[in-house]
Amino acid sequence: MTAAASFDYIADTMPDTEGMEFQEKLQVLSEASVHRHFDAFLDIAWDSPEFEVIENDPRWVLPEVDALANTDWYKSLSLERQMEVGKYRLANIMKVGLQFEQVLNGGVMAHLIGMPNHRAEFRYATHEVTEECHHTQMFQEGVNRIGVDVKGGPKWFIAVAPFLCLAGRYLPNIFFIGILAGEEPIDFLQKSVLRSGHEMHPIVERVMQIHVAEEARHIGFAHTYLIERSKDWSKLQRFAISLAYPVVMRTLCDVIAKPTRRMQKDLDIPKSVMREVYWRSPEASKMLRDTFGDIRMLADELHLMNPVSRQLWRALGIAGRSSRFRSEPKSAAV
Repeated sequence: MTAAASFDYIADTMPDTEGMEFQEKLQVLSEASVHRHFDAFLDIAWDSPEFEVIENDPRWVLPEVDALANTDWYKSLSLERQMEVGKYRLANIMKVGLQFEQVLNGGVMAHLIGMPNHRAEFRYATHEVTEECHHTQMFQEGVNRIGVDVKGGPKWFIAVAPFLCLAGRYLPNIFFIGILAGEEPIDFLQKSVLRSGHEMHPIVERVMQIHVAEEARHIGFAHTYLIERSKDWSKLQRFAISLAYPVVMRTLCDVIAKPTRRMQKDLDIPKSVMREVYWRSPEASKMLRDTFGDIRMLADELHLMNPVSRQLWRALGIAGRSSRFRSEPKSAAV
């Protein structure tokens, strides 16, 4: 499937809900989940010959849109070593994605446990959890097939993950911001890869296509939910959330994007390369800012941009122009 066709998937799975009331939007999203969804084992031909993982396959070389691929260190490696690093890197991103989905599922279930009857968000949220369960199976099967024993996120994230699920019950605003902090960077990276036209192994390409397609609905729900809840925020709540919002986004972005210490050790990535790529070089700094275009757009809608929070965005290196529309390609930015 071509990159253009993969983005047609997004249009099919993300219905137009412009102008609808909150409960009506969720009903439409629920119906879309019924009629357009994917199964981890029915919609990926795992046992097809083209999905076989073979030695010396150049499709494991990292795409140029990955920050690590643009370093002199990576470019200086032999082709065989580039493939080895690429295979590890792509498998680890899948594993981190799986772990984020597990936290999301636990937190959403905690959020719904006391929800009253006849609420449209209960139905849509459980549709989303069903889809995310398929994503965890899809990611894990991808890691298993690639055959690299990756661990995913950093140790501290794995340690606190069970407690993060409790935020779905007791800190729902922060939890849904955390959901976006997990979903948006992965979504941005995957869309960038698909748009690049880089030839990838079918396992990676197919997993990305399915994930991007269904995440369009999931991210749309998180945006809609936060906008609806923000109507009841007090001035003090809004100010506190305006400060927490960029910190949560920046922290969880690093969990997804930065190689862990385990990965640095396994791949022998020099510390100087890590300092340059995450996020000191001009190219890496731009990529970091670009990742948060949609997130800044939502912050504008939630009225979270104030003189203090703007300084925090700048200090964290994620300030910049907001997207004009969801998933705006950065090459289109003026």
